Amino acid sequence: MVVIGTGLAGTRVAQRLGAGTVLIGEEEHTPYNRVLLAEVLAGRYGPDVIALPSPPGPVLRTRAVRVDRAERRVHCADGSVVPYGTLVLATGSNPVLPPLRGLFAPGARELPGGVHAFRTMDDCLALSAALTPGVRAVVIGGGLLGVSAARALAVRGAQVVLVQQAERLMERQLDPAASELVRRHLTDLGVEVHTECRVRGVGVADGAVRRVELADGYLLDTDVTVLACGVRPRTGLAQAAGLDVRRGVVVDDLLRTSDPHVRAVGDCAEHAGRVYGLATPAVEQADTLAAALGHGPADGAAPRPYTGTRTLTRLTLPGPGPLDLAAFGDPEPRPDDDVVQLADATRGTYRKVVVRGGRLVGGVLLGELAAVGTLARAWEADDPLPDDDSPLLHLLSHPQALDFARPGETPTGGR
Repeated sequence: MVVIGTGLAGTRVAQRLGAGTVLIGEEEHTPYNRVLLAEVLAGRYGPDVIALPSPPGPVLRTRAVRVDRAERRVHCADGSVVPYGTLVLATGSNPVLPPLRGLFAPGARELPGGVHAFRTMDDCLALSAALTPGVRAVVIGGGLLGVSAARALAVRGAQVVLVQQAERLMERQLDPAASELVRRHLTDLGVEVHTECRVRGVGVADGAVRRVELADGYLLDTDVTVLACGVRPRTGLAQAAGLDVRRGVVVDDLLRTSDPHVRAVGDCAEHAGRVYGLATPAVEQADTLAAALGHGPADGAAPRPYTGTRTLTRLTLPGPGPLDLAAFGDPEPRPDDDVVQLADATRGTYRKVVVRGGRLVGGVLLGELAAVGTLARAWEADDPLPDDDSPLLHLLSHPQALDFARPGETPTGGR
């Protein structure tokens, strides 16, 4: 077994497959949990804290440059050639670099000074080294990554401006009310937030970006610019090898690519037309693959196919007025949906769930998250809710008071 990629998915597969598995990764750092990079940037964790458990087999710190499917060999940048019986692609994703005027000089491939993507440990450490109290920072992108980066920079004492092209922050996960609470949290930390605002270009002086130009001509002075514009599946190796690639490397329910000897998991994989780019699906795909390759539960049961992941977004924003949020499913109701919405401005809490056809289809919770586990289980199970919505109302009003019970089960939480 050979696994390419030392991110969460690749490392998980290598751990599950055991000592006979070779893990290939180009990063010099010990495999780490990329989800927690913002906490390293904020100074809350050291790099060692977010390290993943070491896989039992050998780890080659080099870049895989070519897959020879006919000979079943992986050719690496250091000249090594690694044969495989089964190859697992866990190549992850690359940060999206927006087409900003002035970002790249003619023929240049490296970002200019002062500009940082925020995807790897090296990105995080370089950005951290550039921070001094009062440094001016512009974060381009107001999704989950951009919000996390802006908060971390503000905690470190930077003067932060967050620029978001969409009409609100984290528009893919949050409804307008919840997004406004996130904006208020960042503003309380000193972050200047601009939504519905497109960046047109950057100004370079002495080899470093010193200005960010908005579409309306307004100029933002900056010492540090962070690109948090999303990610794109890293599929170049698979494409060069002739595998079926659309947005990601196409896989079936057992994570098989168009070559029966090659599998793919994590950010680079496309299953049933969907590329997730999130941690939970990566872990579930890795576990499914390990089971499919004979490293599943000890009871010998047949491996379950991967049928997709219903993803829940969790974000904790420490600092003055800490904010915890969770979002799942579709929080935007349709005309015939039932909506339960509770807000407490004094306590800074907000809860909203959407019920469609008697089933929970989405929700957003900010502040106290005691109810999120119960709601998430009801949403994942996709079971009909009780005809009377009073248990749902009671749960949202008193999140520690009760739990949903599936048929034949006893509620786990009581007074």
